[in-house]
Amino acid sequence: MKFLVVGLGNPGSEYTLTRHNVGFQLLDYLCTRVNAPWGPDRFGLRTDIKIKGRNLVLIKPDTYMNLSGKAVLFWMNKLKLYPEQVLVILDELHLPFGKMRLRKDGSDGGHNGLKSIEEHLQSRAYPRLRIGIGKDFPKGKQSEYVLGNWTKDELKELEKVFDRGAEGILEFALAGIDRAMNKVN
Repeated sequence: MKFLVVGLGNPGSEYTLTRHNVGFQLLDYLCTRVNAPWGPDRFGLRTDIKIKGRNLVLIKPDTYMNLSGKAVLFWMNKLKLYPEQVLVILDELHLPFGKMRLRKDGSDGGHNGLKSIEEHLQSRAYPRLRIGIGKDFPKGKQSEYVLGNWTKDELKELEKVFDRGAEGILEFALAGIDRAMNKVN
């Protein structure tokens, strides 16, 4: 059984520790845990993880957030996967920092990465793991907040968040979306 796990974010060192790149950051954490190196591939960086008969292809698209759907569609087609075999990881303003919500499908919720994926797939029926980044910013400063770096206090807490997220990704591949939702939510 094969799965595609896509972390959403923006390429480039200036975005590495931003809240908007939490999808990339979670995949980096998982890869460190299982010692899986990243390598360049079509539309971004790729690594493969094999665990208990399951193959996970992890992708960090280099298409920038607003064009993420191009990479997702390419890899789904290349790997011959159905939407339920794809897990998209992204930042979520409407969840408190550190809270996670895993769903089988849903709306884009105003997130440009999900809008792009929905546009390319012509569907909302794919799993997504939203990671709360909170919304502690003054009115009109959303972009600066989302593209801003984590605070020192947030960085200290992220390992716990990423540990739970990594477990959720593995549970998704090993036991299915329902069991993973119970574990993460």
